Amino acid sequence: MGAVVSDITQDLSTLMRQEVALAKAEAKQSASRAGKGAGMLTGAALAGWFTLLFLSVALWWALGEAMGRGWAAVVVALLWAVVAAVLAVLGRSQLQKVEGLPQTVETAKKVPDALKGNEDHA
Repeated sequence: MGAVVSDITQDLSTLMRQEVALAKAEAKQSASRAGKGAGMLTGAALAGWFTLLFLSVALWWALGEAMGRGWAAVVVALLWAVVAAVLAVLGRSQLQKVEGLPQTVETAKKVPDALKGNEDHA
């Protein structure tokens, strides 16, 4: 009986170490991909920001011809406020959909069932 309990304990310990190693590997891979993607998106965002800045100045200048520079600046600012609000709502929605480490979570859920199976055979 002691040998069986020892084997089960050793198997459980090995299983838990493997699950932790899998979780670490998945997290490292995800972090690496996320870092590369974030760097590229940061560069794209900076270039986009400059583009929008100069287009906004051009729109402000063009509207200023028709209604005066002060009111044109208010119109452009309100336009950007609407864009910011829409992006904030969409971004928040996307962040709420983020999941953790799916493979590790699924296999970790199976551990209690595996333990129950061992108890039935003991």
